[in-house]
Amino acid sequence: MNSFVEGINLEVCANPNAEQLLPIEEGLNSFNDLMTGMSDRQQLSVLVKSNETGEILGGMQGRSSLGLLFIDLFYLPPELRNMGVGTEILNRFEEEGRKRGCTSAFLYTISFQAPDFYKKHGWQEFGRIGCKPEGTSRIFMKKSL
Repeated sequence: MNSFVEGINLEVCANPNAEQLLPIEEGLNSFNDLMTGMSDRQQLSVLVKSNETGEILGGMQGRSSLGLLFIDLFYLPPELRNMGVGTEILNRFEEEGRKRGCTSAFLYTISFQAPDFYKKHGWQEFGRIGCKPEGTSRIFMKKSL
């Protein structure tokens, strides 16, 4: 018997589809709205597009919620690095956060990714957790906007 509470079943999923995840997102959003009296969450992306093909080459994605800006993912292909593109993406992302009323921003990066890039732009480390491979860490960072 898979059920420890009558009428429900727990299932571990490696690849749930968006429809399966919707009740979790909507349920938590409804609870948060009820508790805070606010519903200001919005997705945010800054996309890097090819002028020639219109193809998305990279960019930054995240969200704003309850006055906080979150960076979830940031990727630039190697040929666009060290040209100021990353700085401009980060500046635009932060500026949109300010326009939305965000006062602080948060992210995590990995020690082999871009912690020095963020530090150069005023971000501060506030936590670190070791992960694999050996010697690697997840680094949690924040910035006042």
